Amino acid sequence: MNLQLLQTRLGYTFQTDALLLQALTHRSHSSLHNERLEFLGDSILNCVVASILYERYLNVDEGDLSRLRANLVKQQSLYEIAQKLELSQFLRLGEGELKSGGFRRPSILADTLEAILGAIFLDTGFDSAAKVIRAFYIPILDSVDPRTLGKDAKTLLQEFLQAKKISLPQYNVVATHGAAHSQEFEIECLVPKLGIQVYGRGGSRRAGEQAAAKLALEVAEQAMQKTPTASRKPRQRGAQLKLAGIATIQGQSDQPGDQAAAVAKDGKAVKQ
Repeated sequence: MNLQLLQTRLGYTFQTDALLLQALTHRSHSSLHNERLEFLGDSILNCVVASILYERYLNVDEGDLSRLRANLVKQQSLYEIAQKLELSQFLRLGEGELKSGGFRRPSILADTLEAILGAIFLDTGFDSAAKVIRAFYIPILDSVDPRTLGKDAKTLLQEFLQAKKISLPQYNVVATHGAAHSQEFEIECLVPKLGIQVYGRGGSRRAGEQAAAKLALEVAEQAMQKTPTASRKPRQRGAQLKLAGIATIQGQSDQPGDQAAAVAKDGKAVKQ
């Protein structure tokens, strides 16, 4: 395990290597695991992100600031950051978790990222942890609109289509994968007027729909930029997520907290 590579990606070098090792250790691996560090890192993360938002958006009220913060520190956002760090290759998991694909599980990756932040705080203090967190989030905030950040993908897609006087999208379950206890849903999202057909996957139907909607919105925005009217079909072109590569979330329920990253069939968006 090349811990120096991870530290380079983090932009931080630990003075106490044992703290980093503990942060990377899941409870399935040993009794000295990362859950207490995760608790600490979660609090630090919330504090720093709140501070960034307070400084950055001077005219936004506390309700909207809370919505923005919640979106930035939720499991999916942390998972996407962990993916960019390729954190899965550094996890210390027990044999059972390794066999079940724990190194790909969003909850484990998100929790580990928080544990690393807690470890940095214990290693050299709050300012060091804040510097790492700011490096994660400033580029994200530079590329998003605070008026839409925090709204789910289905809502954003619906608002976009309504503004263009285009009929609402259609969602269809096209396949289910895996055993009953870890089922994955493949959802098709159609926007017939724009000739858009994309697919999303998630651990619930809701999560799969959100995934497909996120990808459909990106394709629709590209289509509208390329054509003066909605009646003209866009040329075939793939689309990718802004914050992360293709991924699949293993959500278990249809609660609002379900998250999933969009996937496109055969690795690309499909347009009719």
